[in-house]
Amino acid sequence: MFVLHSELWSRLGWAVVRTIYQGLPDFQRTRLEEMGFGPFLRLDELTPNVGLIQALKERWDPECHSFLLPWGHMTPTLEDVARITGLRVDGRAVTGELAERLLGLAVTRERSSLVSRTGLQASLGVADARHQTGEGQADYMARLTEDARAALAEEEGAAADRDLRCFLILVIGKLILGTRGDPVSCRCLPLLEDLSSVGSYAWGAALLAHLFDNLGTPSRETGVVGFFPLLQVWAYHHLPSLGRGVPRRSGAVPLLQRWWFRHDEQSLRLQVTLIHDALDTVPFGHVEWTPYVGEDDAAQPWVERGRPYFGRDIWLHAFNTVVPLHHLLVARTLGLHQAVVEFPTRQRP
Repeated sequence: MFVLHSELWSRLGWAVVRTIYQGLPDFQRTRLEEMGFGPFLRLDELTPNVGLIQALKERWDPECHSFLLPWGHMTPTLEDVARITGLRVDGRAVTGELAERLLGLAVTRERSSLVSRTGLQASLGVADARHQTGEGQADYMARLTEDARAALAEEEGAAADRDLRCFLILVIGKLILGTRGDPVSCRCLPLLEDLSSVGSYAWGAALLAHLFDNLGTPSRETGVVGFFPLLQVWAYHHLPSLGRGVPRRSGAVPLLQRWWFRHDEQSLRLQVTLIHDALDTVPFGHVEWTPYVGEDDAAQPWVERGRPYFGRDIWLHAFNTVVPLHHLLVARTLGLHQAVVEFPTRQRP
């Protein structure tokens, strides 16, 4: 389990992204705020709840793009994305090999849409992201932040634009639309050529499309490619009786800020089995279909902007990936009546 836990954690590269963000000069952070990435980039890292993620993946119905549970279908929606991550879900669809020209980086020749993660980090000042012997997490983060601050352009201009594009590629290609392995996808680079238009895209909707698409991989492939913390916090809010999350920071937004992961020393396989058993026996009345009633939406402008899309059947876009979001299957999340559908309990050894 430790190996998989580390793989999921490092796959996101959250700590490195955060240190580079903190090392950016103020005018660059202001630009990111104006693009709508500020709330997302200020999120704290959420330790992967590997057992919960794997159990949910094994319940995924790729035909309906939703989780198949004993009481019916449930799925993360655009409202979940907006509230949990703070990313924009309204705006232009994310559809579209400028790496060498715009980033000053070499591409992977076998696949021209990939760049080396280590090379990308080095271009932002973080050439060595490994912990030093005896180095605590606070010292590690401070060292990487100083390394980034020393390397990044301090004034506006072509160099600063290149820095910002490199950072956005790291954020989008490693966090929002993450891939397996070390290389980072730069498919979004054509959308970054005009930096003034980056904030007009629905990056939150692209995150959900990418996650849905990767949940459909065979269940024997352990782990999920994409922004898996969304699944964890979605489950913490909608299935609280599983007891997998620890509340903290009451009232914090985006909602990912409100949770710790409850550590579990049991083997991964046992965790997954126990979560399946719990899902099979959750009383229907213990499912939180509308957990966000009473939230202070005035403090979440990204929620207000996305509200016109929350109750609609819609196509989600992430470049050449287009998947449907079926609200009719999860009508109770909208506060509407939905008939209870009985499904046989899946048999496990």
